[in-house]
Amino acid sequence: MTYLVTGAAGFIGFHVSLRLLERGETVVGLDNVNDYYDPALKEARLEILQRQAGFTFHRVDIADREAVAGVAVHHPDITRIIHLAAQAGVRYSLVNPYAYTRSNIEGHLVMLEFARRLQRCEHFVYASSSSVYGTNKKLPFSVDDRVDTPISLYAATKKANELMAHSYSHLFQIPTTGLRFFTVYGPWGRPDMSAFLFVKAILSGQPIHVFNGGDMRRDFTYIDDIVSGVLAVADGAPSGEGAPCRVYNIGNHRSEPLMRFIGLIEESLGRKAEIILEPMQPGDVKETFADIDAIRRDFGFTPSTGIEQGIPRFVQWYRDYHKV
Repeated sequence: MTYLVTGAAGFIGFHVSLRLLERGETVVGLDNVNDYYDPALKEARLEILQRQAGFTFHRVDIADREAVAGVAVHHPDITRIIHLAAQAGVRYSLVNPYAYTRSNIEGHLVMLEFARRLQRCEHFVYASSSSVYGTNKKLPFSVDDRVDTPISLYAATKKANELMAHSYSHLFQIPTTGLRFFTVYGPWGRPDMSAFLFVKAILSGQPIHVFNGGDMRRDFTYIDDIVSGVLAVADGAPSGEGAPCRVYNIGNHRSEPLMRFIGLIEESLGRKAEIILEPMQPGDVKETFADIDAIRRDFGFTPSTGIEQGIPRFVQWYRDYHKV
């Protein structure tokens, strides 16, 4: 079976592509390899993928309609799409908002149109985010909760993605599934995420900045668990009456104190962090916590990696990759 994976040079896209290739699937990867963070890390991921049989890569911006249409011409056998390319980051959306409308709105529309024009699209799986829950107070966050109070442009674009996917499912009967990711971390992770930032700062003798005075909790989810959930969902397209459209939370179902997360990093490094406590940043939330009953019921998704196991694995990868 041939899968199109957008964001293939990104953190989650790389791991999803690798797992698909390991199980014998054909993968067509798209990525523009932009400089939101160090492109060298993306190129290193790509180098690994390009050594695998069954992988083809196109350096394409998903908002470029003509370039994306050209991929369809070269790969008419694509039947499933895992759309993970997006402009990520809550804080960066305050600095460069147009990057979000181009990638997350225009790019998402281009990929939905790609799916509509395929000879056969069995399933369109795409990345949403826990950020859509915004100012919701009820925990854990449930897919049945209202999500109409986003507190960042990034979150607003992800909610827009869900609405756009529903409209295409309704109009064209394209099976779509959105996945609301909760704080994904692990080897080959993004340099703008907390695990990477903290490890880098501690090893270089720099202070780490911790927001809301350290009173934060996150549903940290290890990459291997995320990939297992993504592929289980991709293999089971929605069906039945009405629009074939679903949305799931995909998280670890454990809301961990940020200071415990930092403590495990310190233990793994054998070094103490110099901590600077800061106020809450605009667009950020105090706590995330995923209700995963729906994805567990429908796909048997049961994350198995706590931060006690995941953090040492990430730290070891970081040391190996950076030779420190």
